[in-house]
Amino acid sequence: MAFSAPIVTIAGYMAFAIDFAGELAPLVYLITTALVLIFAVGFTTMTRRVPRPGAFYAYITVGIGRAFGLGSAFVAALSYTMILVGLYCFTGVTIAEMITLFHGPETEWWVWTLVAWSIVSALGHFHVEVSAKVLSVVMAFEILLVIVFNVASLGQGGVDGLSVQPFNPSGLGGVGTGIFVALLFTFGNFVGFESTALYRDEVREPVKTIPRATYLAVIFIGIFYSVSCYALISAYGPSSQQVAEDNPAGMFNDALDTFVASNVSMIAAVLVATSSIAALISTHNVASRYIFNLAADHAVPRYLAGVHPKHHSPYRASLTIAVIAVIALVTIAGLPVNTPVVYGAMSGLGSMGVMTLMVLVSIAVIAWFARPLNRGTDSVWKTVIAPIISIIAIGTIVVFAMSRFDLVVGGEPGQLTWLLAVPGTALVIGIGIALYFRSAKPEYYDNLGRAERGDEDAAGGTKLQV
Repeated sequence: MAFSAPIVTIAGYMAFAIDFAGELAPLVYLITTALVLIFAVGFTTMTRRVPRPGAFYAYITVGIGRAFGLGSAFVAALSYTMILVGLYCFTGVTIAEMITLFHGPETEWWVWTLVAWSIVSALGHFHVEVSAKVLSVVMAFEILLVIVFNVASLGQGGVDGLSVQPFNPSGLGGVGTGIFVALLFTFGNFVGFESTALYRDEVREPVKTIPRATYLAVIFIGIFYSVSCYALISAYGPSSQQVAEDNPAGMFNDALDTFVASNVSMIAAVLVATSSIAALISTHNVASRYIFNLAADHAVPRYLAGVHPKHHSPYRASLTIAVIAVIALVTIAGLPVNTPVVYGAMSGLGSMGVMTLMVLVSIAVIAWFARPLNRGTDSVWKTVIAPIISIIAIGTIVVFAMSRFDLVVGGEPGQLTWLLAVPGTALVIGIGIALYFRSAKPEYYDNLGRAERGDEDAAGGTKLQV
């Protein structure tokens, strides 16, 4: 949930969904929630049947094959690292603007990015529970503020009375291709929910807690976004789509000041900054655990699979992600580039990479359960129908994203299409390493995706502990 950064989504990204879907944006959020839940059916079924902590990596490995699985792990690690770097840029810009809003001096974005980097890197060194406690406090405050706005807006009937039209599916036909653009943005707001499976070795009773956490996170986020979007549209009435197009960055803040109290948007500015840091912590943890799993399988230096003797955290993988991030940030700070553009490009490309992996996971679910040895008591809905729906629905959005890549990363149509080669290269590298293992080091190849949990070695072990 922290990965989704609820108040950042509502204050910064929800306007784009309203711009393209109009008053039907709340319904689009519900449709996205339903599609993510359908994907989660096959995903959580795999978490119960395949006891491996690699999430997408593990499931694609057992379903489609070791070579493609390792390639997907490299894509996942790269995607989350790109999202992380983009978020660092966004956080620095947000904090700098917040200080100016409070009549402070104008400061460079990279100063606050480095401050955020120090906090996030330090927390990554400790057990996941330390980060969880910090995230819970931040989440509570931001969700509370949005709830206050929702109650105020809906309680006062918005600007022109409440209507059920934003939830009327008959109007979807009039949206046209805008529905695909809106789905692209709303799907991006859910990226990160699958990280529950990455913590398999760090939670109690993972067979129960991982599916439960996955469903609860998706349902809460989906309903919360839909209601908040409805409240935001109601606050502007018939002019909501025009406001979303003309003033996307100020849409939520202006509504806050109007329906709650004047200058309460200044509180929102603080919470957007803290929410950004919370999202950084969550993203850093996800990226570091992908590196940890790759190291456990010898795909990157085995040394990085070390577990801290006291905190039981993947501290070496965490430090690696921190170093990669700071190198990227220092490079960006030294280049004559528009920071918001960099953030959009990095986050958009990373999110699209994750959505592509969701399609591959759904294919892997069908393939794995199609084998006679894996057929158990799981229903056809869980192992065939739900994954097929996910492949069609999410696959369609991914294809649309590739055809209109400018909507994902910015720029003019066709200008940045070459960026698609970045995750493609990561996939090829992973496949190449797997094929090398198959011919030269079959013992490594056989263990890709971690066939056995709790594999230990003299470097410090590869099992994370509760």
